[in-house]
Amino acid sequence: MNLAILQPEIQQFINDHLKTDPTKLLLKHKELSGIPFAEIMAQIQAKAKCEKKLPTWFSAKNIYYPNKLNIEQTSSEKTANYKANILKGNSLIDLTGGFGVDCYAFAKKFRKVTHCEISPQLSEIVAHNYKILKVENVETIAQNGIDYVQQTSQTFDCIYVDPSRRNDVKGKVFLLEDCLPDVVSHQEILLKHANTVLIKTSPLLDITNGVRVLKHVKEIHVVAVQNEVKELVWLLDKNSKGDDIAIKTVNLTTKETESFNFQLSEERQTEVCFGLPKKYLYEPNAAIMKAGGFSSIANSFQLEKLHPHSHLYTANELIDFPGRRFEVQKIVPFNKKVFKKELHLSKANITTRNFPVSVAAIRKKLTLADGGTDFLFATTLLSENKVILHCIKV
Repeated sequence: MNLAILQPEIQQFINDHLKTDPTKLLLKHKELSGIPFAEIMAQIQAKAKCEKKLPTWFSAKNIYYPNKLNIEQTSSEKTANYKANILKGNSLIDLTGGFGVDCYAFAKKFRKVTHCEISPQLSEIVAHNYKILKVENVETIAQNGIDYVQQTSQTFDCIYVDPSRRNDVKGKVFLLEDCLPDVVSHQEILLKHANTVLIKTSPLLDITNGVRVLKHVKEIHVVAVQNEVKELVWLLDKNSKGDDIAIKTVNLTTKETESFNFQLSEERQTEVCFGLPKKYLYEPNAAIMKAGGFSSIANSFQLEKLHPHSHLYTANELIDFPGRRFEVQKIVPFNKKVFKKELHLSKANITTRNFPVSVAAIRKKLTLADGGTDFLFATTLLSENKVILHCIKV
């Protein structure tokens, strides 16, 4: 840490230039108050990324920022707070502490939190920021978290780990066993030191593969923000056999929190009713789609599905639903001549579900601009007919 960056005039400069073009600043300055300008520029770029993602840090004075990559890789405050509400207890250790956002949230639910971070520089930054934020129940340790757990005789109520998707040898990876640290090979060691282990993984991770390689899975949380899946969170419980896993989906929006839960075993056994499009069309949110709760959502809300692979649902009744709701205006075949005759549209929002043609190709074929209040769903019905559903959002 270069403490000179915390000088009032430097902090003021950083705040005054959060929206300034970095190239112009770098051309204009080589240093400021004896500080290499590259260091100040790094603070500006990192802080700018925190305005919406980490408002607590952004609004606090004298926060010291790591490089912007650390900010990009950290949890948002929204997702950190969600994870913190999953569990509570006396002690939690975060093996991959990073910028400390998750630990900040956990500290509100646990009496004592330990933050392990392999980078001494980042660990020092986190310790400084916790003092600024008046966090007094987090201990920061500059050490590899896996090594620390293996060396200590201490046990914890919960171990939290966020494996890096960047492998020094393989580059960017998607299999859980290729991430660092490798929680797959270390899971028994982790459960020896805690009754529960919470693992955050990339939204790109295949859930079926995760269930295959992880033991004692009790819950899987699929966390979306503004209908974009951000995290998969795996709760391992020492007493769970992993044969009846609860899937918990959440979509955190500015207006509300959409939640839908189901059991993985029930999803595999639930039968679905199919039907033609009725008055209303329902599209599950991204968290449910990622979780694969396609039969459970139909059964829970008594909806009919258009096709086994379309993942669009329908009913004559308008109901509260964790996703988007539309009123169907017209159904037309995917044919340019018929489309132009039946629907006099120059622009529309287009979504494809189980359809062989891309959105870009559909726009080109039907000469449609993007936007407006009309929604078109290009999909396949149970009869295998390819159709366009013209809808208005409810």
